[in-house]
Amino acid sequence: MPKAEVKARPASTMLLLRQEPSEFEVFMMVRHDQIDFASGALVFPGGSVDASDHELVGRPKLFDGGGITDPVRLGLRVAAIRETFEESGILLARPAGSRALVAAAQASDIETAHRAALCEGKIKFSDVLASTGLVLALDLLVPFAHWITPVGLPKRFDTHFFLAIAPPDQVGAHDGQESVDSIWVSPSAALAGAQSGRFKLLFPTTRNLIKLGRQARVSDALEAARNETVVTVLPQILTVEGRRKLKIPADAGYDGEVFDMTA
Repeated sequence: MPKAEVKARPASTMLLLRQEPSEFEVFMMVRHDQIDFASGALVFPGGSVDASDHELVGRPKLFDGGGITDPVRLGLRVAAIRETFEESGILLARPAGSRALVAAAQASDIETAHRAALCEGKIKFSDVLASTGLVLALDLLVPFAHWITPVGLPKRFDTHFFLAIAPPDQVGAHDGQESVDSIWVSPSAALAGAQSGRFKLLFPTTRNLIKLGRQARVSDALEAARNETVVTVLPQILTVEGRRKLKIPADAGYDGEVFDMTA
């Protein structure tokens, strides 16, 4: 009897960007080699949407949705910011009533007081926001990509990727548990590191770094993302001349349709 298809879990991933004089960089982390998914890989912060994210959407005073009202879309953005805070300590939020992002010093204090407990499930993100008077800046997230893990794999995610400018002076750091290192790196340097063997990249990460790296500046990357339609990518696993390949939609913006699984 064939096994039932594994349902893809909704998930969010954040590409935090910062501008440097000659190039722009994205925040990435190295996953622990004992983690059961993407072990040892260089990844963007992110993870599954959970019940607490949907619960927070029911408390509109805790976020600025930028006019978005759909609870599913809001939940994906909440998850992106929550996972980014849990995994990096970077907090994309504003003091209630302000348009300025939270100061780095206050964000650091909140991280020290609450990040570990949040990661351990001892407190809720909504309670952290309510107690600190902050509002999530969901309006600053720009949809960038949408990838679904191929059918037939044992662990599947339905992942939405978002771009955002990193809050000023919030540097971020890995948690030392799920991730063992972190780095601000240009897309080209991350790709070169994969070629040299310094980094391990998953296929979607590679393709999204290539796509991101077409732009020269953070402002260009955000403008391009705002002007493009996100095409859902559900790769098909093929065997061509004895080699396993992945086929993705040609109009998804990744300069091709059929790739080696390691590309």
